[in-house]
Amino acid sequence: MEHPKLEQLIATVETLRAPGGCAWDRDQTHESLVRYLLEETYELVDAIETGDDAELIEELGDVLYQVLFHADIAAEAGRFTLEDVAAHMNAKMIGRHPHVFGDREAETADDVVAMWDDLKRVEKPSRTSVLDGVPQAMPSLLLADKLLGKTSVDAPALTWASEEALGADLLGIVAAARAQGLDTERALRSALRGLQDDIRASES
Repeated sequence: MEHPKLEQLIATVETLRAPGGCAWDRDQTHESLVRYLLEETYELVDAIETGDDAELIEELGDVLYQVLFHADIAAEAGRFTLEDVAAHMNAKMIGRHPHVFGDREAETADDVVAMWDDLKRVEKPSRTSVLDGVPQAMPSLLLADKLLGKTSVDAPALTWASEEALGADLLGIVAAARAQGLDTERALRSALRGLQDDIRASES
C-alpha cells in the first residue's frame, strides 16, 4: 500500500528543517519539543473524548508531525532515521504478537497482557524491579493506576455505580482539598513515592 500524502508530509518536514528552510524549525531540539509533544498529546486525548472526526484527524496529524520532527532531528545528526524508528517498531510489534505472527496462543485480552509481561521480562533482562520503565512524569492518576497494577494493595471497600459517579466523587475530593488549602496533585504524588519505596523494599 502506497502512502503518497505521508511521503509529502515527510518531505515537508525535511524542507522546513533544511538550510534555507524555517529558522524556528532548525533551532528546535528533542528537548525543546517536549512541551509541544505533551500539548499535542493532550489535545489528541480531547479529540478522542469528543468523538469529532475532523478534530481527531487534525490532532493525530499534530502528533504524527512531532514524530517526524524528532526523527528528522536525529537523522540530521547522523544518529538514526525515520526508517530505523519504523523498523524497530515493526519488529517489536511482531515480536509482541506471537499469537498472530507465531505459534503462541492467546484467546482473550487478559491472555495477551500476561504474554506481553512475559515477553517484556525476556526483552529487558536488565530490569530488576517491576517499577523499572514506569515513566514518573505520567499524570498522577494514570501513574497511580499503573503502579497499583504492578503490586497487590488491599483496595478499600468503595463502590460506584458508574464512572460518572466516580468522577463526581473525585471532583468533590479535589474541591474539598482546595477549600482546605491542600494540593491534591502533590499529595497523590507523595503517596505514590511512598508506594514505590514500599514496592522496592519488598523486592529487596
